[in-house]
Amino acid sequence: MDTGMDFGPWLARQLKQSKMSQADLAQEIGLTRAAVSAWITGRATPREETIAKIAEALGTDLGTIHTRTTDTLAGLPVSWYHRPGYADGGREFGNAAAFAFRADVGVLAREATQNSLDERLDPAQPVRVRYTLHELTGESLARFKEEIRWDDLLPHYEAASAQDQKVGRTIAAGLRDMYERDRLVLLRIDDYNASGLTGDDYETGRFAAVVRRQLDSHKSMSAAGGSYGLGKATLWATSRLGLVLMNSTLSEPHEGRTERRLIGRLDLPWREVGGTPWAGPAWFGRPDPDADDVNVARSWWADEGGAERLHLSRESSEPGTSFLIVGAHDVASLAEETESGDVEDSDSVHRMHHRLREALGRNFWAAMTGGATGRPLLEASVRTLRNGEEIIAETRVDPRGTQPSRTRALQAFLDGTTVERLTESGQVAMTTVPLVVPGRAGRSDGEHRAVVLVTAAEDGDDGKSNRVTTMRGNRMTVRSGWVPNLPVGTNPFQAVLLAGRAAGDDAPFADEAEAFLRAAEPPEHDKWGQTEELRMLYSPSAYRRIATLTTETNRAVRDLVALPAKKRKGGSERLRKRLAVGGRKVARPVSAAGPPTLEELDARIDDDGAWCVTGEIKVPLGGDSWRPVPVAKLEVRSGPRPVLGWSELVAVHNCEVVDGAIHIAPGARGATFRGTTDVSTHPVRAVFSGLVVELRTDKGVQA
Repeated sequence: MDTGMDFGPWLARQLKQSKMSQADLAQEIGLTRAAVSAWITGRATPREETIAKIAEALGTDLGTIHTRTTDTLAGLPVSWYHRPGYADGGREFGNAAAFAFRADVGVLAREATQNSLDERLDPAQPVRVRYTLHELTGESLARFKEEIRWDDLLPHYEAASAQDQKVGRTIAAGLRDMYERDRLVLLRIDDYNASGLTGDDYETGRFAAVVRRQLDSHKSMSAAGGSYGLGKATLWATSRLGLVLMNSTLSEPHEGRTERRLIGRLDLPWREVGGTPWAGPAWFGRPDPDADDVNVARSWWADEGGAERLHLSRESSEPGTSFLIVGAHDVASLAEETESGDVEDSDSVHRMHHRLREALGRNFWAAMTGGATGRPLLEASVRTLRNGEEIIAETRVDPRGTQPSRTRALQAFLDGTTVERLTESGQVAMTTVPLVVPGRAGRSDGEHRAVVLVTAAEDGDDGKSNRVTTMRGNRMTVRSGWVPNLPVGTNPFQAVLLAGRAAGDDAPFADEAEAFLRAAEPPEHDKWGQTEELRMLYSPSAYRRIATLTTETNRAVRDLVALPAKKRKGGSERLRKRLAVGGRKVARPVSAAGPPTLEELDARIDDDGAWCVTGEIKVPLGGDSWRPVPVAKLEVRSGPRPVLGWSELVAVHNCEVVDGAIHIAPGARGATFRGTTDVSTHPVRAVFSGLVVELRTDKGVQA
């Protein structure tokens, strides 16, 4: 429970807001200025009869002075402060940071939830994020507009919407939707077990980074998802009116208080209202008497009623922040409505609700997965209201429902129940791959071991199968990419790559890998590759380490999934007719010491036009000492068959590839290899030819 500010700072604040000096108060209550100074500095406290006189002088009641959880009515009223136009005539027609992302609730969910995840306060507990869609109509809308001083804003909105540029057109569409349909959609994002908007209104801190500044992420943790300070711009980009209100419960007291720190920020383009130019942004708060311009608005401490009227009430005193996006819209939902041609019957809040749930499940399924020894990093839910009444009940996003196979894979890793090879349904295979992290500031390179997990994609809700989903310490999905060069007939699977701190606290060079991969992410945080930050912090060629990690990951996945099958059926009938095992089959039995033979061959043509083949070798008893060499040739009607080179020849099961030859494991009765032909050695395109694979044998040293 918020106990309010200390008496001295609270009294000083009331005097500033009422423009009353210590001497003025002393005269009003019949005491000396020294007595008032002692109260403000905390050297003394007033008696009860004196408190009554102070209340009368400030125009408030005794309860307000005793609780000190709100300001007196003598304070300056909450109002809008618009930044004046620049003296040099400069004009900005919108916040450039907002154009870094689409005005899409899916993008908003990714960026805003990532920011909440980065601000997790108690590492032993998940950060809880709730998305609430609230459609206001009729009287409810009228009351809200009155609370945000809509009449004061309207001239600025009209001037901005009259401008023929992108932001102006967006605002015009928002105003038109509100007036013609008598509706306004609010989207509130509440997080709990988060730091809150701590710090001074103007100086460096979380509050100033979000409310006052651009390109200031104010994040020091190396595992943080964001690093550009652009993600917060999605809040304003999702608002057709460019308006976001905030209510924060602080993890560290500011001015002796923690609860209901409110502020609003409006992002508009340059405009001229009543002959006066205005630069762009505006703030909704209490005028600051200490500022150079007395009209500058700062945050204020609201009472419970004030927060409720602004639809910013929080469910508990747990630290965190509530962001209220006023006039929320979704580009994707609007596009669907337009295509259907049935806008009147469509309910965008239902679509937005669905898309929020889908985006949270797709991007944060791993963060919402816990292990046997630890809780998940995140809990998320979505609900939808209309005029205060719930129309879609609050639903917690369950990663087992949105990403069942991938969740199973991560769960097995966290519980320590992975296996080396998949032999039964429901198992999760694990291996590690190297990431050589370049050293900084004269330090040497370090080899980080990232974790690769593979499991069967036997569930239908995972989306596209045969993909690797990558992530680092905050366990937000960075990218989901297809695994190339898979053998024909490979069973559907899902794979997960855990790098940096996601690979475990005991993973070597985890912190170094975390910082390296964070620098390799663009503002969208949707891939690892070359970035300006990576180039500056490391070297122009540092990105190649990531390409190597990708190659090693794909190779490891192929090794885990391409197990031999007794009767593998794969590839189209058209390809199989053009595929042949070289050499004549011998009808008589092969002697015990005879050479291995190519028993079965599967192939496909990849996107680059190369033949990708998987061969199964039958090894007779005692034949494991042979060193067979796979040779690929094009099928021709007459003359010698052209020999193709291999761009890749790798072992899959019971063998090794050494200088192009298959070294069979001792005692093995079968082996599997995989190869990809070199397109540069193809005399004709693969689609116009057939393929023959021969197994040349050359007796080697007895194994």
